[in-house]
Amino acid sequence: TGFLHLGGLRTALYNYIFAKKHQGTFILRVEDTDQNRVVPGAAEGIEDMLDWAGIPPDESPRRGGSYGPYQQSQRLDLYRSAIDVLLGRGAAYRCFCTPQRLELLKKEALRNQQTPRYDNRCRHLTPTEVAEKLSQGLDWVVRFRLEKGVEPFQDLVYGWSKHEVADVEGDPVILKGDGFPTYHLANVVDDHHMGISHVLRGTEWLTSTSKHLLLYKAFGWDPPRFGHLPLLLNRDGGKLSKRQGDIFLERFAQDGYLPEALLDIITNCGSGFTEKQMGRTLEDLIPQFEIGRITTHSALLDLENLPEFNRIHLTRHIENEGLRQKLIREVQLLVEHIYEDQQVDQEVLEKDYVERVLLLRKGHISFLKNLVSSDYSYLWVRPSVSREQLQTISAEVDEIGKLVLGLMTRQAAVLTVEELNKDLKSLQKQTKETKYSSMMKLLRLALSGQQHGPSVAEMMVTLGPKEVCGRIHKALSS
Repeated sequence: TGFLHLGGLRTALYNYIFAKKHQGTFILRVEDTDQNRVVPGAAEGIEDMLDWAGIPPDESPRRGGSYGPYQQSQRLDLYRSAIDVLLGRGAAYRCFCTPQRLELLKKEALRNQQTPRYDNRCRHLTPTEVAEKLSQGLDWVVRFRLEKGVEPFQDLVYGWSKHEVADVEGDPVILKGDGFPTYHLANVVDDHHMGISHVLRGTEWLTSTSKHLLLYKAFGWDPPRFGHLPLLLNRDGGKLSKRQGDIFLERFAQDGYLPEALLDIITNCGSGFTEKQMGRTLEDLIPQFEIGRITTHSALLDLENLPEFNRIHLTRHIENEGLRQKLIREVQLLVEHIYEDQQVDQEVLEKDYVERVLLLRKGHISFLKNLVSSDYSYLWVRPSVSREQLQTISAEVDEIGKLVLGLMTRQAAVLTVEELNKDLKSLQKQTKETKYSSMMKLLRLALSGQQHGPSVAEMMVTLGPKEVCGRIHKALSS
């Protein structure tokens, strides 16, 4: 019914980590039995985003597996067979109540300030009455007969739990008029036939679990173990807003976030791990996970910290030679896209140059796109600055140029901002009348064509001796 958001990612991640820790199988099953709410492309989008996040399912609609199909709308015959079993055992019955009658029941309950519930009227129809209504061609659904005396179950997170569902709600619909099952029936049938051992799902399903266990009992099946995960909320305790679209994974991917940063922040704000620290990867999380450590209070997510998480993981990517090669290509594409209408010299797109920029800027940037912001445009676009423009700042253009070129020749080894700042101050003392601030202004203009931006020393370090010399030569000769 929708695309993968942070809450869904967190649930998938905990299932993935649990499965991997116990050498199990992580399964993605698409629940599309509510046909009125199906969003075209959403199922494919969910699997795309799980792949992007680095937690691909072992079995899924796309990958297949021994227990397919993995899409509920393709398993209708199985659900109908299950319905026949329950009808035959008297554990379910056909209900012929019209939508109008059900709406009246609901309005009456609300008027009396009661929780709306079905009054189980059709539960008491005799086989003869059922046959007569069927012969009249009346529409019907199938309801499950809720029984009192629910047995408690041990939730993997919440401990012993039970909900006397028959006391608070009417018999639930398990097969709709369109021939599609509801979530309650489809999940129970699928979990049994797919051999599911453990289910980790959101805490909103905790109160329904007793109902599901009654269904397992009616079929005579052993249920899986259930663990219900506490809610993922905003830092102010409110629900994550789907309407704004800023919690969907596609949005984070488009904005340049690394999947590792998202996995890191949603496990740091939650529980279930032996320790909390920024910068953890899946390889760190799997051995640290203990389901008994998951607490029952809601996890508060502060997305304002996400850029910092991203900076840490981007730094790790830059430091890793294999991951760095992918980043180099991404930066090259970003530069071509952002500066396509300006003169980008092919030399500044060379792998070695881009790699050096990445290594020097690591720890300073939270996103790759920071490198193509206006502050860093000097890295990619060589300025067109005339000698006359530089002379308006200082008449000692040639002398300053020669001093800097000499410094760059001597400094061909590794440049550092600290050392360069000292050297530039020494150079200024060798000029006759140019102040330090004017010399910096002149060099900034020659190197970047800009009047603002990073310090001159930082520019020179990032550009490197060869590029600095090339730009100064060009400025002096134009």
